[in-house]
Amino acid sequence: MDIARRNNVAVTGNPQGPAVVLAHGFGCDQNMWRLTLPALVEDYRVVLFDYVGSGRSDLSAFSENRYGSLHGYARDVVEVCEALDLRDAVFVGHSVSAMIGVLAADAAPERIGALVMVAPSPRYIDDDGYRGGFSAQDIDELLASLESNYLGWSMAMAPVIMGNPERPELGEELRNSFCATDPDMARVFARTTFLSDSRQDLKSVKVPALVLECSEDVIAPREVGAFVHRAIPGSTLVTLDATGHCPHLSAPEATNEAIRSFLAGLR
Repeated sequence: MDIARRNNVAVTGNPQGPAVVLAHGFGCDQNMWRLTLPALVEDYRVVLFDYVGSGRSDLSAFSENRYGSLHGYARDVVEVCEALDLRDAVFVGHSVSAMIGVLAADAAPERIGALVMVAPSPRYIDDDGYRGGFSAQDIDELLASLESNYLGWSMAMAPVIMGNPERPELGEELRNSFCATDPDMARVFARTTFLSDSRQDLKSVKVPALVLECSEDVIAPREVGAFVHRAIPGSTLVTLDATGHCPHLSAPEATNEAIRSFLAGLR
């Protein structure tokens, strides 16, 4: 299998530098990292890819059985790392990809040596003693709306997820990314994302981890960032002066500074 073609893998930056893998979230693709790349390419070998079903990946490789679980997406990550023979790479995962990175690091510890978790959430649904930000009914309604009218859902939800209403171009970009995703594959990824519960998986993290949260985020409120930080011993929590769920787009300078500072500390 041609993993590079399947996941639309791109490698850039310093070929002699430590490897950094950038992983997008639900409804997105590798282009979402374009404002992060300039901060990394001089010193790091940067790997970009699209999960199967997203971006310019090989859609024929999509399997609902495989991608109905976060472990299926984690296999994508591990197989990309294996194809490039990456060792001790830093995995930077946005949103649900933060948890996918946790699973990949557990499955292939020799491949991933550190985690950067951008707006992570191990569970979106509230539970006893845990605030994920949504009730079970909220998520049921979100998924029902997405499944009945994906384009309409994308138009309505993208600006909410992005935040920053005074910068409508950001919401429009996310909306366009959502709308470019195959609706049937997006439905599978959405269910996998919003019904996941990775809280116990956080206990498996044995590598340095940076948790980046936004000061305001309707998808991953600050209680979630605090939970992830507590669950991963020795992790670093940074609260960005940023609003919305995509700080690498809405506040790239602050996001890049936090990532570079963490990377420098690993050397």
